[in-house]
Amino acid sequence: MGELEQLAPTPTIGDRAYAAVREAIVSGTLERGAKVTERGLADMLNISPTPVREALRRLEQDRLVERVGPRSVRIARFDADELRRITAIEDALRALAARFAAEKATDGQLAELLGLLERAEQAAEQARAGDRSAVEGARQALRDFHSLIDRASGSATLIHMLNMVDAFNYEERRAVLLDQIEREPGAVARRFKQHRAIYEAIAAHDADRAEQLMREHSHAGNEPRLARRER
Repeated sequence: MGELEQLAPTPTIGDRAYAAVREAIVSGTLERGAKVTERGLADMLNISPTPVREALRRLEQDRLVERVGPRSVRIARFDADELRRITAIEDALRALAARFAAEKATDGQLAELLGLLERAEQAAEQARAGDRSAVEGARQALRDFHSLIDRASGSATLIHMLNMVDAFNYEERRAVLLDQIEREPGAVARRFKQHRAIYEAIAAHDADRAEQLMREHSHAGNEPRLARRER
């Protein structure tokens, strides 16, 4: 008997609700500390409350929302000490992702990483020349660069953990990148050299170096964001 073509799983409405609400939290559309209701989110998404309830249960497990009533939650916010612990965990997880990617990345993934890096560098150059709209292009390309390293690690558990700790960094990453482009062009150049070195270590399948470079890069990137939060 011949084999049947395998079909990719189709996201459920609950999966889509989870992704939409999570992105709203990450992007800052839903502000930290804000109280929201299942019905309110359902109306925003134009769906019934049932898949929203499912999505919020998953977001509670991710520690992105806190239950404050039978049908309402508050978007989680963390104090400075907790944020420092979270970023220390992120540094360790990203280092592991780079190590695993160096061991497992395919030629196709390496080519895609290089393309994202070049796109980010080009956008940053446009931003330095005065095109502020290019900042978002640079930030998105770098976000995709790191996401691809995570996927290249081949560890679903690691990716899930990184998604949890990364959720509250979106706005800070953009703000810090914009500030550095305007005030510290040397810092931006150093960051891109770090990205390039990480890519080269992964492409060379040098797991030890990839892990070390990513740990240093993640720590250096988190410090300005922590300082910004603590002002």
